Amino acid sequence: MDKLACTHRLARREDLPQIVAIYNATISSRMVTADTQPITVESRNAWFEEHTPAFRPLWVVEHQDRIAAWLSFSSFYGRPAYRKTAELSIYVDAAVRQRGLGRYLLTQALAQAPALGVDTLLGFIFGHNAASLALFENFAFARWGVLPGVAELDGIARDLVILGRRVAAAPAKNHMDFA
Repeated sequence: MDKLACTHRLARREDLPQIVAIYNATISSRMVTADTQPITVESRNAWFEEHTPAFRPLWVVEHQDRIAAWLSFSSFYGRPAYRKTAELSIYVDAAVRQRGLGRYLLTQALAQAPALGVDTLLGFIFGHNAASLALFENFAFARWGVLPGVAELDGIARDLVILGRRVAAAPAKNHMDFA
């Protein structure tokens, strides 16, 4: 598939229904989230408010006047000693997957992390989600831990892989032209 030209912007309150729709569309796959039922826009209001441009932004990529993908920086573990560590979450609309949006957003997150005061980035990815694991590993994220069988999805125990990267430790392996 052709790569999409990408730019991102900060998410706005009016984007939240599309952000939630993209998230909810992943639930049935049992590949991406531990939620097993769709969430509501109202249930994500506090989460949305936790994302601030200068500390823990929430970005969206638009394509054809719709949100095509989003990335969030989230605080890790909620304790002050972890303030320089952020968890990344990337969700891409099914209609535009495999077109470079995940790579674009991860490239941007790595570039912007120092300005946000972040020196360590984490990804929490199910062990059976080979595509997401490969994406993060392609950007020099290393497997820092595995929580075996901690999630039960449809009666199947699933591992959670913790991937991490020190922002200044290594350049991304993948420098692509997204135009």
